[in-house]
Amino acid sequence: MEVKQHSRIVIRQPFSTDGASVNALIANCPPLDQNSLYCNLLQCTHFSATSALAEQDGRVLGFVSGYRLPNEPETLFIWQVAVDPVARGKALGKRLILDILARPACAGVSMLKTTVTSPNAASRAMFEKIAAALGAPHQRTLLFDRDQHLGGQHDSEFLISIGPFQVSGRVNQTEGKNHDHT
Repeated sequence: MEVKQHSRIVIRQPFSTDGASVNALIANCPPLDQNSLYCNLLQCTHFSATSALAEQDGRVLGFVSGYRLPNEPETLFIWQVAVDPVARGKALGKRLILDILARPACAGVSMLKTTVTSPNAASRAMFEKIAAALGAPHQRTLLFDRDQHLGGQHDSEFLISIGPFQVSGRVNQTEGKNHDHT
């Protein structure tokens, strides 16, 4: 029986040509909210410096979209983390986020924020591990209430805030700066 060798997982900034693949990845990652293809194209272009894509042998295995908050430029907000089911359990989401934080586009970032629903234990655990890797405190507070903000159609979203932190010296070479991961 022949064993197929896979190349390494490469982490990089997304390109506009990645929009359709990102859209398909997110569709394959329930219960993530699906955005329009156009939205994913904008994430891959306008927000490419603060987003990251992981691929292996031409297949998109992970995507993180993020942006610096306009009124809090020291804060990187992570919009969405999508990891293909075949790549889960390998800390790929964490590696993608640490890669973004190590980029010049995040110079001066000392806070990380995101929202997570209560049922999403995997995301909560991942952000706790990111806080530990950054040596930073984290807290969780209600941001968008199911009834008050979301019309009863979506679970409440809790804001996770990590920081303050300094990326230099806290994100090691194999976790956040090396673009070629296994």
